[in-house]
Amino acid sequence: MRVVRTRTALRDALAVVPRPLGLVPTMGWLHEGHRALMRQSRAADATTVVTSFVNPRQFNVPEDYTRYPRSEARDLAICESEGVDIVFAPDASEIYPPGFDTVVSVGAVARPLEGAARPGHFDGVATVVAILFDLVGAEHAYFGQKDAQQVMVIRQMARDLAIATRVIACPTVREPDGLALSSRNVHLTPEQRAAAPVLHRALLAARARWEAGERSGDALRETVRSELAREPLADFEYVSVADGSTLAELDRVEGPALLSLAVRFGTTRLIDNELLGVGPATT
Repeated sequence: MRVVRTRTALRDALAVVPRPLGLVPTMGWLHEGHRALMRQSRAADATTVVTSFVNPRQFNVPEDYTRYPRSEARDLAICESEGVDIVFAPDASEIYPPGFDTVVSVGAVARPLEGAARPGHFDGVATVVAILFDLVGAEHAYFGQKDAQQVMVIRQMARDLAIATRVIACPTVREPDGLALSSRNVHLTPEQRAAAPVLHRALLAARARWEAGERSGDALRETVRSELAREPLADFEYVSVADGSTLAELDRVEGPALLSLAVRFGTTRLIDNELLGVGPATT
């Protein structure tokens, strides 16, 4: 496994590896969800590239950036154990050189939900991913379905900018109690960690009603809120039942939809989602 830290070293490393290339963009503090993405790439691609970069431009709260967990030695050991070929671990100046003054801003699909809750977040995501896609030139890039809106934003960006990298969403990896794996989980207290599976329970309760024939968006949203209300430590920020292509909130679910939520446990903010039907958010 080669670890490279500059654009020049990355270019030299990529010049001699077999294709197709699979890219797994990360911000480090790797977990089983990231391992699953690496395995998807290893199964489909001749070379797997992992990027590890805590992107300051996607944190709308500076304290979240400084609190983000970091351990490069741990992350490199995980990458090596998964058979990764190249790890690109640059400094911020290598991604955003002096004088950098460009923002990639995706339109409608980036505005609601996480876009509304975290102003500027998706501009930071789209900008850094566009840079990484250009630097690596991979045939495939792998992302977790837990961040469903992020996947949709990146797909829109790649499509609009004629970037050939295919964006592949992989299933959310969960703990045995249903909590979606996230680097933020490390900040939960033991009591908060015990309460956090309520996110998945609430989503599954609404899914069960949808599978039983309920099509009212308000009824499905209320099902989620009612389940969350059973957990005193859960302070929900939003509950959404949105169109699976546009993320517009739905009065009635007549086609593919994204059921999603954001919930705070103290200072830790968690998100999760369930797909209702098959649509662009899924593959």
